[in-house]
Amino acid sequence: MPRDAFDGFRWIDEAARGREAAGLVRTLRPRPPVSALLDLASNDYLGLTRRPELTGAAAEAARRWGAGATGSRLVTGTTELHAELERELADFCGFEAALVLSSGYAANLAALTALTGADSLIVSDAGNHASIVDGCRLSRAGTAVVPHTDPEAVRKTLDAYGGRALTVTDSIFSVDGDAAPLAELAAVCREFGAALVVDDAHGLGVLGEGGRGAVSAAGLAGDADVVATVTLSKSLGSQGGAVLGPARVIEHLVNTARTFIFDTGLAPAAAGAALEGLRLLRREPALAGRARTVASALYEGLTGAGLTASRPQAAVVSVIAPSAEAAVRWAGDCRSAGLAVGCFRPPSVPDGISRLRLTARADLTDRQIRTAVDTIVATAPTG
Repeated sequence: MPRDAFDGFRWIDEAARGREAAGLVRTLRPRPPVSALLDLASNDYLGLTRRPELTGAAAEAARRWGAGATGSRLVTGTTELHAELERELADFCGFEAALVLSSGYAANLAALTALTGADSLIVSDAGNHASIVDGCRLSRAGTAVVPHTDPEAVRKTLDAYGGRALTVTDSIFSVDGDAAPLAELAAVCREFGAALVVDDAHGLGVLGEGGRGAVSAAGLAGDADVVATVTLSKSLGSQGGAVLGPARVIEHLVNTARTFIFDTGLAPAAAGAALEGLRLLRREPALAGRARTVASALYEGLTGAGLTASRPQAAVVSVIAPSAEAAVRWAGDCRSAGLAVGCFRPPSVPDGISRLRLTARADLTDRQIRTAVDTIVATAPTG
């Protein structure tokens, strides 16, 4: 019998051919430490990741605490630095307590799996991030996916269910940068005694007073029935994630959340950099407004030139491409012209519409904004 008859991964070749035919092949592109490209692709919203304050804090934390956390948070992976970061993060965002995890993805999995179960329902927005989708799947709870940013659909779903429930939404959706109606969602949840979990990954550092986030801006921070998850890898220029909420919720996660209990703690260097990023944001609150200003300038320039772009409600601007293949070519042409942009294709975009995704960084100059707009317009697909 031919050897390949026993190839258990033979199906991968067919899947690869399908991706190539659909224009959905993804490849890793290692970047150098310093690039000549104008960066509108990363999530470094405030331009902090290379600030000397953050890199110095990361280096000092590694020297003092070691290169790794050495274990899970409940064994040896919690340092005084982690505790300090949690206290300051909770205070800044207006919550009673915080719990730091190794990523924002892990934070969403922790919140959704520990705060629900087989006897409950999760009501999830159709545009939610993949980490929320995976959290719903792993939770063993029933999941009802409702139309995008539709509080009335949430109300009807909760009314029909009648049991223990939790509603989860992004605050700012990562594809188009549109905002969830958080105040309306909270009001609907309270009609039925449901909790509200908000992934504020794209709101922290950009929205709210001094960048305190979308939950704070909506007046919900610190409420007994509201939990927020955040990432430390976007506005704070580092890596990691956190869950923010009432102290009893955080204590429950410490005891039950598997992505906290069984995962190695966040490396001290990342914790140190995130803490310094948070302190820098306190010192420079205007950074949040600048990120929004840059986003608006990108939107106005692109739409003024005839392109179809999403109106930003935080720091994300997306530009519609005619197809997945055209989006890939467009992003490649931008790169060749010196501009790095994101390229979102299915399944990253649930509506099937491919886009360029632009990050409006607070440290971009007006000249760089004009250069970015001119490059995107000049390389736009013609058909």
